[in-house]
Amino acid sequence: MRIATFNINGVKARIGALTAWLDDTKPDIALLQEIKSIDEAFPREVFEERGYTVETHGQKGFNGVAILSRHPLEDVTRGLPGDDSDEQARWIEATVVGDTHACRICGLYLPNGNPAPGPKYDYKLAWMERLEARARALLADEMPALMAGDYNVIPQAEDAAHPENWREDALFRPETRAAFRRILNLGFTEAFRARQAGPGHYSFWDYQANSWERDNGIRIDHVLLNPQAADLLSDCSIEKQVRGGEKPSDHVPVWVTLAL
Repeated sequence: MRIATFNINGVKARIGALTAWLDDTKPDIALLQEIKSIDEAFPREVFEERGYTVETHGQKGFNGVAILSRHPLEDVTRGLPGDDSDEQARWIEATVVGDTHACRICGLYLPNGNPAPGPKYDYKLAWMERLEARARALLADEMPALMAGDYNVIPQAEDAAHPENWREDALFRPETRAAFRRILNLGFTEAFRARQAGPGHYSFWDYQANSWERDNGIRIDHVLLNPQAADLLSDCSIEKQVRGGEKPSDHVPVWVTLAL
């Protein structure tokens, strides 16, 4: 099963690029972030006519996550547990049943956290604590599970073209990277690094300062697999060329293939 995570940066603004990508690549499942649409206004018919089941957790003008699936989805839940007062739409999960395994699919849009330090950074770190708690629960369930999306985390210096420019940024601060490592150290596999080592691999290029043209990118879109899902991993890649398309998102898709 081929699963992609893609921060689309506005589903309505990128509808042409998104549908062209879907028609060309035909993922079994696409996890979208920053749909920037309430559920009622999401253009679901465009995706349903392409054979996708659509589940959204939207928010007007900001954030928002969605699952597009060619397979039936079960037990869909919205919102990251741990804070009933959190109104930001950043988490959606569901179970998909493949030919041989069921898998818990979790799509996330982790807070940016800038400016740091400050209240937005405090929210980011608190959200990551809740993510760690959910990760522990997924481990306890002992069924294949993945957590994929825009993590807004640069894990290591090699994941930025110019790490020195990010030293005080919320995406690269030591507290952020430590929180990310704590989740990995529970027993999760970072799918891309399980398949590809070394620098020069990015998933985001800012619209400013000719970042794309200069390949001044960062890798912040990740797929984390619990041990049961990691055993089913056959490939993970970044679809870099999408960034050079017409009216692109500033992110590109990250793909994972699991033997489900």
